[in-house]
Amino acid sequence: MTSQTTPAPAPEQIRRAPKVLLHDHLDGGLRPGTIIDLAREVGYEALPETEADKLGVWFREAADSGSLPRYLETFAHTCAVMQTKEALFRVAAECAQDLAEDGVVYAEIRYAPEQHLEKGLTLEEVVEAVNAGFREGERRAKESGHRIRVGALLTAMRHAARALEIAELANRYRDFGVVGFDIAGAEAGFPPTRHLDAFEYLKRENNHFTIHAGEAFGLPSIWQALQWCGADRLGHGVRIIDDIQIADDGTVELGRLASYVRDKRIPLEMCPTSNLQTGAATSYAEHPIGLLRRLHFRATVNTDNRLMSGTSMSREFEHLVGAFGYTLDDMQWFTVNAMKSAFIPFDERLAMINDVIKPGYAELKSEWLFQQTASTRGSVASAS
Repeated sequence: MTSQTTPAPAPEQIRRAPKVLLHDHLDGGLRPGTIIDLAREVGYEALPETEADKLGVWFREAADSGSLPRYLETFAHTCAVMQTKEALFRVAAECAQDLAEDGVVYAEIRYAPEQHLEKGLTLEEVVEAVNAGFREGERRAKESGHRIRVGALLTAMRHAARALEIAELANRYRDFGVVGFDIAGAEAGFPPTRHLDAFEYLKRENNHFTIHAGEAFGLPSIWQALQWCGADRLGHGVRIIDDIQIADDGTVELGRLASYVRDKRIPLEMCPTSNLQTGAATSYAEHPIGLLRRLHFRATVNTDNRLMSGTSMSREFEHLVGAFGYTLDDMQWFTVNAMKSAFIPFDERLAMINDVIKPGYAELKSEWLFQQTASTRGSVASAS
């Protein structure tokens, strides 16, 4: 159900449009040049390429395998150079800057503190370095004329046994830049129910959490994340499509789980390019986000790993505009969905929607109307 009030936006309009990002991994969004700099500083010699352009291509090609486990292997290189306070600070600051320059006005960036302890940092030092980096990135963005707010999601690894510890860490820093919790890593063989103690703790503390579910694994992963663990959002959730049937006459029938997800307005953190790389979808045109948008699920658009996918929020929307003919109205719909689903207080979400997002799209639509009017007047003048 695509709105007809505005045309498909041009790439420059997409870049300028205010965007909200809920699913992006800090260790999946480094600048290739930064990886090379940091590797040199710490003596890491295992990089497959030593030129920034070639290294960026290597990451994209290595991730473009159709296998989630192979995709995850690429993170060994980025995590290897993110083991000092200085490196974490730099990566976080550049993350905020890069997103702001792409028109992102609010972002929740996730990372696993337990993966940054190889050089002796404590969990607390990791969190404080990343938080400081985000604040610096916000400051630099403001100096450049961009507005962005960044919150951190602390992630526990599904295959490890530190989820409760990381959940407690997220709770301690919830008023200092950390807005929630997540679990990530390979889904198969590592169900979210392995970490029930962490989720029960967070619920007792009235804290927020999302769970990677329904990406490489199917409906049972989604069901467990929601019904056993009580997730506020679903990381990816793309396999919910398996519970939706389309008859030959076009009639759509939702199964019990799909109906529950839609009725409860459970946010789906969808990452189209990443889903293509890991085999969760076959093409942009066939990505479930098209059907889920038509059925009014709480779908959102995200990047997952900007380095590995060679993407940005603007590129993700460009792909969807090309595949589904989405307009600025559709972009606003996805963006408001995401802002409604953010892990910050209601009044702050509402202020972002009313003071930043809606005015930003209204300005872009007004520009289009002005151009249309000017074009019409020009055509009339030529005809006369």
